[in-house]
Amino acid sequence: MAFIDVVLQRPSYGWMDENGNLVKPAGKQLFAEFCSRINIFKSRKNWIALAGWFWVLCLLPFLFLFLFTYFNWKLLFICIFYSMVVMGTHGTIWYHRYGTHRAFIFRNAFWRFITQNLVVKLIPEEIYIVSHHVHHSKSDQPGDPYNASAGFLYCFLADTNHQPIAKDLDEKNYARAAVLVKHTGIKINSYEQYQKWGSIADPGRTAALWIANWVCWYGIFYLIGGHALACALFSGALIWVIGVRTFNYNGHGKGTESHRDGLDFNRKDLSVNQYRPGLLAGEWHNNHHMYPGSARSGFLPYQIDFAWYYIYVLYKIGAVSSYHDSKKQFYENYYVPYKNASKKESVKDFVD
Repeated sequence: MAFIDVVLQRPSYGWMDENGNLVKPAGKQLFAEFCSRINIFKSRKNWIALAGWFWVLCLLPFLFLFLFTYFNWKLLFICIFYSMVVMGTHGTIWYHRYGTHRAFIFRNAFWRFITQNLVVKLIPEEIYIVSHHVHHSKSDQPGDPYNASAGFLYCFLADTNHQPIAKDLDEKNYARAAVLVKHTGIKINSYEQYQKWGSIADPGRTAALWIANWVCWYGIFYLIGGHALACALFSGALIWVIGVRTFNYNGHGKGTESHRDGLDFNRKDLSVNQYRPGLLAGEWHNNHHMYPGSARSGFLPYQIDFAWYYIYVLYKIGAVSSYHDSKKQFYENYYVPYKNASKKESVKDFVD
């Protein structure tokens, strides 16, 4: 089988039935799979599937402190801004455009490290990056790890149920999987270590970097605004990491054809451009699926793209050595032909 078909751990209910149709598991099946995947007593190879949700649980005390001890409306606004704009934009920059698609290149490891740790860390790179390659290869088809056609829970629990890499890859396919994340700077397990831990990343180093990131950011927030600000911003991180698990379900029209003329030009899958994630985090999803390797996804004048602005500023100061921008191709291949066809249609309607 092709690498893309075997690189992710197959769920117990499978990707497709004997007729090649998408399996749409019931909620009970999805939760059973979730519980099995995070059970490190069953297998230590489940550690990385557990890690993301363990980090979520670690954020709950900050939320309780914020809501019941430090709450005020100004801090709530800051919390939401950090969640929607700062965390959201960072996810687009680091995991999406750099981690998966390598849409730009850092000048050196220093700027890569700074960008990687710009916010509170909540997602292991391999969980996002490897599965996102599969998502683009099989978008809205059986095998897409967060196929919106299978329902909300299928997408919401995908980071645990569908996104971890397979635990039984041969040495050649493991090396191919490791290459997909090597450029992010994480320490890559040898094949023997992978056979022990079931992951590309080393659990000890992952935990150490996670703790260092959280301690550093809590300290910075505390120095700026005390425990109140720190708890508010860590709560914002919690809101983001829960919300991002819902994104692909909404970003692919909840599994239905929801394209709009003049806005969603890519019709090869169900992806749509949404205003909230687009304006707040630069995630113009239909544009991205059209040109996944582009460092800019906000092509039209009103399509604000904070992720692109960050990348471009780093380029201007020399921290990014090169980038790919598909705006020109978008206009030539899609927008200009659409506008010309619309004008011809308007003239025809007028004459008729």
